[in-house]
Amino acid sequence: MVKVLVIDDSPLIRRVLTEVLHQADDIQVVGCAEDPYQAREMIKQLNPDVLTLDIEMPKMDGISFLKNLMRLRPMPVVMISTLTQKGSPMTLEALELGAVDFIAKPTVNVSAQLSQYAKLVQQKVRTAAAARIRPFRLSHVQSIATSSNAQFSINKVLAIGASTGGTEAIKELLIRMPENCPPIVITQHIPPVFSSSFALRMDRTCTINVKEAQQGDKLKAGWAFIAPGGQHLSVIQQGGSLYCQLDESEPVNRHRPAVDVLFNSLVKVCPKNTIAALLTGMGNDGAQGLLALKQHGAYTVAQDELSSVVWGMPKAAVELGAALAVVSLDKVTQHLLNQAMKK
Repeated sequence: MVKVLVIDDSPLIRRVLTEVLHQADDIQVVGCAEDPYQAREMIKQLNPDVLTLDIEMPKMDGISFLKNLMRLRPMPVVMISTLTQKGSPMTLEALELGAVDFIAKPTVNVSAQLSQYAKLVQQKVRTAAAARIRPFRLSHVQSIATSSNAQFSINKVLAIGASTGGTEAIKELLIRMPENCPPIVITQHIPPVFSSSFALRMDRTCTINVKEAQQGDKLKAGWAFIAPGGQHLSVIQQGGSLYCQLDESEPVNRHRPAVDVLFNSLVKVCPKNTIAALLTGMGNDGAQGLLALKQHGAYTVAQDELSSVVWGMPKAAVELGAALAVVSLDKVTQHLLNQAMKK
């Protein structure tokens, strides 16, 4: 039984979240708090397994509370966020501080899709309960990439897939990339508004250039392209060069963008020149695509269990025999770059 404490200043939101979580046989809402001060006392009394946490609250905002919580008593947190351009930077900051995941606030017409919303909330809470939580570190690593004297093959492409815990895993990978690294294409399960904020955040943090992929973007060294939320990212070849292609076809493995779509596109155009990594995430998206890449001559890597927030997608790849190497997150970048060096 997963014990949940709901923290939100809105009586309506507390009631809706309590209702949808109580529908699950394996989840119990042990309490509701109106603000972080009340939540702090209830955490001591009730010892919940997971918190759902609003960002904007009176007395103390959710970000400040989360920062203290992850420093003093790290535990699984699912942020309840407004999925807007305004709300996305704060939500991404929450993930940086250690929140496992986030979900949209229920809207006024949520009753029309209450069953679907309930399943999503329940899934996020279960995933959070099983996640690997680490204390918040006050001193975040800034860009630690150094100018690389290494010469990389001009034909190599780095492909990255991730889901739950992936925004921070991708950051850890990208901040280690030198400015002359091979082109990078990334699919992270993320809602539409958040992908652009995430790309901007990475571009400010990293030595390399990072952008949300647009239709027709040409892959080039020193650049990373992140799939837009709500659109699949593929790589196509035209006239000897590689380009980003976007589409809104049906979800794959329940996701759009889907990692399998990206990986399978590379199977068609340049498998022997692809170096692919599957990082932390729930489910199995990307595992079959990674296997297909390996079978066609690509070098494939899966993040190891100890460094993953959720060892779902990498585990699925390992069980399929899709990964040539299983590597801790802090070693993934160098591992990929070693494979990309001119022989």
